[in-house]
Amino acid sequence: MVTTNLESRRLARLRTYAIDQAMAQLESEHPGFSPESIVASICAYEEEGNIGGVLDKMPASINGDSYTTLVVVDGGDDKTAAIARSYPGVIVIEFPVNLGHGVALQVTYRYCINNGVKYIVTLDADGQNDPAEIPQVLAPLLSDRADFVVASRRLGVDQTSDRFRKTGVRFFSVIMNRMTGANLTDTSTGYRGLRVTMLADVIDRLEQEQYQTAELLITCLKRGWRSAEVPTVWHPRYSGTTKKGANWLFGFRYTKVVFSTWWRER
Repeated sequence: MVTTNLESRRLARLRTYAIDQAMAQLESEHPGFSPESIVASICAYEEEGNIGGVLDKMPASINGDSYTTLVVVDGGDDKTAAIARSYPGVIVIEFPVNLGHGVALQVTYRYCINNGVKYIVTLDADGQNDPAEIPQVLAPLLSDRADFVVASRRLGVDQTSDRFRKTGVRFFSVIMNRMTGANLTDTSTGYRGLRVTMLADVIDRLEQEQYQTAELLITCLKRGWRSAEVPTVWHPRYSGTTKKGANWLFGFRYTKVVFSTWWRER
């Protein structure tokens, strides 16, 4: 037990050190920078073949308003960070080592909480999400009809071909709806609109270094925050393969996160 605790503290301190290094680099690159009230966040791990295509499609404005594009590069050995930095106006937070998608999202949330951002849209770096849909993802937030907006591929069009994943989307939606009393069709998507005051309420409860999609949604719903869905078109990734691992392993790990979060928040 003592060895386990020491190891946990060591890893936590190393993670904090890596995050501090990334934030110091951000400050040196953009001293005194303050983000807009809306942030579009893209977490990326070794997506050099895809990140440029996503950034090319980011809208010039959102309903006529400016916004900040934030790319959080979760370590890796390729040119993802360099490509993102080559786009004018794109802000990059680059971890020196891979910390996990959940950690990258938590850093995004804390950055936005600490800098007075009102709304966040999160989308994938692989091209599966269409940035042109960002205004419709934000619409329920801006009209104060919801605090958490899910871009649902089941309400829209899923152009991917993995039947196992599609079955998993339906399965997890049924399970999570029963756990939370929600009525959502797609609880596994990372394309989401989030109210920052909601994130400020739940941020210290988030624990997952991976598969945080389920943890965040269950935690927010169990704490009474409002949800809504909008249809989306889900595209095949531009290139490469998923970082989530084999379907069976992803399903097992995701199931574990769903039930552990529900047990914690029940």
